[in-house]
Amino acid sequence: MPDASGHANLTERVRQQLSMVIDPEMGRSVVDMGLIYLIEADQAGDMHIMMTTTTRGCPASTFLTQAVQACAASVSGVRSVEVALTYTPPWNPSMMTS
Repeated sequence: MPDASGHANLTERVRQQLSMVIDPEMGRSVVDMGLIYLIEADQAGDMHIMMTTTTRGCPASTFLTQAVQACAASVSGVRSVEVALTYTPPWNPSMMTS
């Protein structure tokens, strides 16, 4: 079983991998845009990711959630991935990191 540092390491590796998921409308990663609100891992490697989209009803929401799920699942040590979509708090441009 991973220790606490292994836990943090897995979460960080998933965050880095999610930088490869590009929002097709904005041309930037979901991480850089601030669309990823939460990444948690339990001891077994089960991931819970909470994310948003730039607007409710975003036409890319299904693509983005599926891409985040697949991308996170590709990280060594991840056993399963649950992606939840939320609009609280609503996304705004100030959430972008770069």
